[in-house]
Amino acid sequence: MVGKSAPPYARIVDDIRRRIADGEFRAGDRIPSTRQLARDWNVALATAAKALTVLGQEGVVKAEPRVGNVVAEPRTNATVPGARAPHSAPHPATHEGELTRGRIVRAAIGIADADGLAAVSMRGIAGRLGVATMSLYRHIGSKDDLVELMIAAVLAEFPLPDDPPDGWRARLEVGARTQWAAYRAHPWMAGVTALARPRPSPSLTRHTEWALAAVDGYGLDGDTMLHVHILVYSYVQGLASSLEAEVQAEAATGLTEDEWMRTQDAQLSAIVGSGSYPTFHKVVNGMADGFDFDFDRLFEFGLRPMLDGLRPIVEGPS
Repeated sequence: MVGKSAPPYARIVDDIRRRIADGEFRAGDRIPSTRQLARDWNVALATAAKALTVLGQEGVVKAEPRVGNVVAEPRTNATVPGARAPHSAPHPATHEGELTRGRIVRAAIGIADADGLAAVSMRGIAGRLGVATMSLYRHIGSKDDLVELMIAAVLAEFPLPDDPPDGWRARLEVGARTQWAAYRAHPWMAGVTALARPRPSPSLTRHTEWALAAVDGYGLDGDTMLHVHILVYSYVQGLASSLEAEVQAEAATGLTEDEWMRTQDAQLSAIVGSGSYPTFHKVVNGMADGFDFDFDRLFEFGLRPMLDGLRPIVEGPS
């Protein structure tokens, strides 16, 4: 057991070990995420991440795709979680011969899903997988290569249909909904490319091809075809970027959206009650149950009107 003077990450590591030894966490159980540890211990995200990295390197925990960190099966002859048996066989999570590109990509996606794309690093991935950082470069050339593989893996989860629906409108709608589903499941995807500086990604270009083919054959020039695609893409990405912003805000503040809103109640009430914003006051007071902000509802609210507005552009004036 470490003392009170030990660095915070070491105290977190010691606490997780103790909870495993006491049976609070058993093999296969999910342990608190980076954000949860940061909140519980009132430490920076980097400190919580370092604790999980140490636990991963020791084989105490392992990363499970789309789950997070779970308690690893105890090593043979090891009496204390994380202790190294002198003649035990290597733990599967630390056996570099089993390291694959797919495992690296899944671990990176798991980190990005939990803490945002900015939290993904080769060192952090290595800690999750229990391998040396340099071993990752045998499978991944660079961080940019890794991000492209992550994009490809996510979009493979949400493929565009092999047989496009009839009509430009139906095709653009399917593309938008497919894109939204991917961003909804993996909010960091909204930040992988800037609108004015698009990433040269085959996986993303497949969506561009889908949208352009939808409006091809209507006599539009290239600028108009690209503008239609960019408008639909930016509608979905713009909403999804708020999903990613919420992930980052929760990680930074330790507060959920509802918890944060409660901290703003007094100030918001003062603004509404000031008399300076009568329409806002009327709208807010007219909602008996308050406004339930829902991203999916907002997506549905705007998608069809936007596509309706494109009709005269694609088909010409009626």
